[in-house]
Amino acid sequence: MTGNTFFSTNLLLTYAAYFVGTASPGPSNLAIMSIAANHGRRAGLIFALGVISGSMFWAMVATLGVSAALIAYSQFIIAVKIFGGLYLLWLAFKSGRRALETATASVMELERTQTSRSVYVRGAMLHLTNPKAILVWVSIVALSSNSTGSAHSVVVAGCAAIGCLVFGGYAVLFSTGLARRMYVRARRAMEGCLAVVFGIAGIRLLASRA
Repeated sequence: MTGNTFFSTNLLLTYAAYFVGTASPGPSNLAIMSIAANHGRRAGLIFALGVISGSMFWAMVATLGVSAALIAYSQFIIAVKIFGGLYLLWLAFKSGRRALETATASVMELERTQTSRSVYVRGAMLHLTNPKAILVWVSIVALSSNSTGSAHSVVVAGCAAIGCLVFGGYAVLFSTGLARRMYVRARRAMEGCLAVVFGIAGIRLLASRA
């Protein structure tokens, strides 16, 4: 097997792994669905952009080789886990509170607090405080490495495109009229489920070993 063929095979495996990881249900996708259905397409896409930005930040850190050094420093991972766990618990609290509110109260809170910047930051924070994202990108870079910087550039660019399609697709899909009507009818149940998912994820992250 030639070097180019080996790299091409690894590249396809990397793209497939990243696609499965981004498309699978998780805190980021569930949050995008909720925001798009509750607050519209624009808010959903902005949140998705924040998630993608967080992922690409760790991609850049990994390609520079910094993340491997940071992972070797166990205190860094512990700090990320603590911040990530607390952030997920905060999201669980917010979702739980929305589940208990009336639809009118939920809309009023949105109008008071929701801005494009805050939505973007929330999406970015969700990924920046996820230690799994760091480990995934270290693995991706190692798998795709052929000792050249161009290989990493191709991987990052391809994964960025996949992330835009997947996360943006969720935002578009769940901001449709049908999805929003379904969300209105099941708003409390969905927000309650989000609270449970975020809460469990946060507790597991805080309780996990370094």
